Amino acid sequence: MNGAESLVRTLLGSGVDTCFANPGTSEMHFVAALDRIPGMRCVLGLFEGVVTGAADGYARMTGRPAATLMHCGPGLANGLSNLHNARRARSPIVNCVGDLATYHRPLDAPLTADTEGWARGVSAWVRTARSAREVGADAAVAVQAARTSPGQIATLILPSDTCWDEGGEVAPALPVPVAPEVAPFVVDVARRLLLGGERVALVLGSAALGEGALADAHRIAAATGALLIAPGQNARIARGRGRHPIERMPYPVEAGRALMAGVRHVILVGAPAPAFFFAYPGKPGRPYPEDADVCVLARPEQDAPAALAALAGELGAPAVPPPATERPDPARGVITPESFARSLAALLPEQAVVVDESLTFGRALFPPTHCAAPHDWIQLTGGSIGDGLPLATGAAMGAPGRRVVTLQADGSALYTVQALWTQARERLDVTTIIFNNRRYAILQGELIAVGANPGRTALDLMDLSNPDLDWVRIAEGFGVAAARAETMERLNDLLTQSCAQRGPFLIDLAV
Repeated sequence: MNGAESLVRTLLGSGVDTCFANPGTSEMHFVAALDRIPGMRCVLGLFEGVVTGAADGYARMTGRPAATLMHCGPGLANGLSNLHNARRARSPIVNCVGDLATYHRPLDAPLTADTEGWARGVSAWVRTARSAREVGADAAVAVQAARTSPGQIATLILPSDTCWDEGGEVAPALPVPVAPEVAPFVVDVARRLLLGGERVALVLGSAALGEGALADAHRIAAATGALLIAPGQNARIARGRGRHPIERMPYPVEAGRALMAGVRHVILVGAPAPAFFFAYPGKPGRPYPEDADVCVLARPEQDAPAALAALAGELGAPAVPPPATERPDPARGVITPESFARSLAALLPEQAVVVDESLTFGRALFPPTHCAAPHDWIQLTGGSIGDGLPLATGAAMGAPGRRVVTLQADGSALYTVQALWTQARERLDVTTIIFNNRRYAILQGELIAVGANPGRTALDLMDLSNPDLDWVRIAEGFGVAAARAETMERLNDLLTQSCAQRGPFLIDLAV
C-alpha cells in the first residue's frame, strides 16, 4: 500500500466520504487511489476558490468535514479567500495539498512555495507529511482537528513521494472531542446580570442560532426584557414559520448604535464581541456603548445551546410560542428589495436553504422573509466576496432533497462563476438569483461613507457595464438553464418553475 492509498482509506474510515478537488501533477497518486478505492464521492471544481467554498457549504449543512484536494502552494493560494470565510464560519474542513517531492524541493522548481506559511493563516492545524508510513496517522489527526468544536480547518501537506512510496499504513479513526460545557457559576453570573434592572443584550452566534437554542433565548428575553441580536454575518440560522426570529446586527454604524443604545451589559453566546465591518473617520468601531460591560456565557467552542437551556431554567422562564405569521401573496409590478422579499417569503419551498451573498440589494431581505416556510439561511461570513455560488454548490451536496436558493450579487458572482459548471455536472438542485445592477453598489456606498467625493475614474472602477454582462448566456455556457426577469410577475413564474424541477437554474434579475 502506498501513502496515497493509506490516506484515502484513513479518510473514509474517519467518516470523510466527499472530496472537492482541483488536482495537479503532485496529486496524481492520490487521484489514482481515489479511482481504486470505492466510497469517496469526488467533485471537480474548476477553480480552487470553488473547491474550498463548496467544502464550507457542505460542512455547514452536514456538520461534518469534506476533504479538499489542491495543487501545491499556488493552488492553496487560489483557495485561501473562501477558506478565510470558512474559518469565520467555523466550518470543519480537511485540506489535502500536494507538494513537490521532499528531495525535489531543494532544487527550487517553479512551484516551490511556502505552502505551510500560506496555510497557517486560515488553519487551526497544519502538518507536512514526512514519509508514506506517517500519512495515514497524519490524516486521522487532521480529521480529529477539523472536528474539534466548534469546527476547524486542518491542512495536511503531502509531498508527492510520501504518496507514491510504499509502506503506507491505515490509521484508525480518532475520537471526536466533545464540546466543553459551561460552568454553573458562569450561568449564574449571566442570570444576575439579566435580573439586575439594567439593559442587557444577548448576542447569539454559531450553534446558538439553531431552532432549539433560539427558542430558549426567547424564553430568556421574555422573562427579562433582554435584547436578542445575532452578528451581521452567520454560518447558519434556522428560520421560517413556526420558529423564533432573530434580528441581525445592522451594517451601517448609525443603525447599529441606535439598536444597542442604552445597553449596559453584553452577554456573548457562541459569538465574538460585535464590531462594525470597517472603520470610518470619526465613528465608533463597536455598536454597543463604550461603558458597557462584556460577559461571556459561552465561547464558540463551548456548548452554547446547553448554556442557553441552563440559563432559561435558572430563570424559571416558561416556553414562549413563536410569533404567528402568515405566508404573503407574491408581489407584482416593479422589482424592489421589498417586493422581492415578499415574493421570496411567498414562494420559498419547505426546508429550502437560502445562501445569501446579496450584499447591497439584500440588506432589506432578512426581516420580512421570516414568514416564509421553514428554512435555513447561510451567509458570507468573512467578508471575502465570491462565496455564494460555491457555498450553494456544497450546501446542495450536503442537503440532498432540499432546494438551495442563492441570493447573489452580480459583481461577487464573477469571482467564482465556475461553480455553475460544477452545479450542472452534479445536477444539483440550486436556483441562483443574480441581482444584476451592473455595478459594485456596495463600494459606491463606501465611497460616501468615508467622505470621498468620487469622480469619473473612481466610479468607473465600480461599474460593470460597457460592456454589459449577459448572465443568461454565461449560465448557459456553463450548462445551466437560465432566463431573465424584469418584472415581479416574471420572477414569480421563474422561481416557482425552477423550484419545481430538478437541477440548477439561474434567474438574471434586473434591479
